[in-house]
This record gives sequence, structure tokens and C-alpha cells, in this order.
Amino acid sequence: MQIAEIIRQQIQRGDLAPGNAVPSEAAIQSEYGVARTTARRAFHMLREEGLIYTVQGEGTFVGPPNQAAREPRRTPLYRQIADDVIGRIRDGALQERRPIPSETTLVQQYDVARETVRRAVALLREEGWIYTVPQRGSFVSPRDKQPGA
Repeated sequence: MQIAEIIRQQIQRGDLAPGNAVPSEAAIQSEYGVARTTARRAFHMLREEGLIYTVQGEGTFVGPPNQAAREPRRTPLYRQIADDVIGRIRDGALQERRPIPSETTLVQQYDVARETVRRAVALLREEGWIYTVPQRGSFVSPRDKQPGA
């Protein structure tokens, strides 16, 4: 309830204007040292009050769901994350047969929901940039297996 009140006050003061993105659950969790379920409950309360709404794969925003003030993203967030990882593979920051950052690391790095990271990783796998070994993680595909090779 305290987290919801803090965000509610930020909205009322205008610190978070209609159409602005609300900090992610991961950011709330990190900033206030609370469990993810606590952040989710706060968001649920604020959604029930009509103060915020969530767009799958894009984030949570101030205002009612039919708000037109938000400019929709041209490229989905999961695609942007996948493209960034591809760039890191191409420039050699992520090397073939070596692990990509963990799901938790990517969630923190991009300040997004776990499901957004999972969609990005799935896309990278579908396109052939990475492969996953069960119980071990995801790894950069060998150069000859990568798209355009």
C-alpha cells in the first residue's frame, strides 16, 4: 500500500504526467527493496483506481487505458532488446559459444519485465543468433550458424 501511495503522490504532483511511463516492477523492487509481488500488488491497486494502465511488451503508463497521449512504440521493446544483443554479438562483445547475460541480468539492464526478456531471447533463438542448453543457459551460436553466415 505504501508503494502505491508513493506512485499515486507522484502522479498527483505531476512528477508522472499522463502518458509517461511508470517505473517497472523491477525498478520498484530495486529502489524500495521490496519483493516483486509487492510491486505487482501496488500496480494492481493503481490500475484498479484507473491511475495507470499496462501495454503488453511496452510497459506501464500514467492515465486510463484509453489515453491517447502516449506515443506507441514503433518497434516492440523485446525486439529492441534482441537487436541490442545482436549488435553485441556482431561487434564481438558477446562471443560465439559463450553465454549471453542471464535473464535476471537482462531484466535489470533493460529495466523491463521478465516476460519481455523471455520474448527477446525466444526471438534470438528463432533467428539463430543463440542456442539454449537446458539447465545451462543460452549461448551465442557459432558464426557459421548465425543469420547471414
